[in-house]
Amino acid sequence: MTIVSNDPTWWPTIDAYRFSSYFAVAAFVGVIYDWALTFGKEVELVWRQRWSLMTVLYLGVRYFGIFYAVLDVLNCVPTISLTDTVSFIMFVMWNWTYIVVFAMLGVIIITRLHAMYQRSRKILIFLIVTFLAVNIFNGVVGVMTTMHISGGMLNCGCQKYASLMNTRGSHSLWHLSML
Repeated sequence: MTIVSNDPTWWPTIDAYRFSSYFAVAAFVGVIYDWALTFGKEVELVWRQRWSLMTVLYLGVRYFGIFYAVLDVLNCVPTISLTDTVSFIMFVMWNWTYIVVFAMLGVIIITRLHAMYQRSRKILIFLIVTFLAVNIFNGVVGVMTTMHISGGMLNCGCQKYASLMNTRGSHSLWHLSML
């Protein structure tokens, strides 16, 4: 059931929500514009070459990123109404897309750093242990978040997703993973 409130204390929050939705749309347009400009080169340089693990990871991050941007726009634009069930499904997809892309980026970064440090075994072990700790934590918290959320809780929009991500500890996790 939708609750309509005309309380003026909510007006700054509503204005901030509307203002933040402009950034979500602008980011989506930027991602799609970049994709459209570089698609020809991508086909020539990536799709037609011999495939490797890095090719698959690159394409996965690129297209999961576009999918993530689409979900973000669908969630953050106030004029798009969502039912509780659709909101829950979108949250689960949004949450797990973040976790999968984060892990894929971690593998890419580990591979590059390992090569940059002349294939040092100590660096590789440190990077893999850090990667596993961060991603196991991310996965466990993702499962816990998914299990304890209902669709009705998600109909608040962008701020609700952002607060859920903050309570997950993803910002501190991100800082830990960047070390």
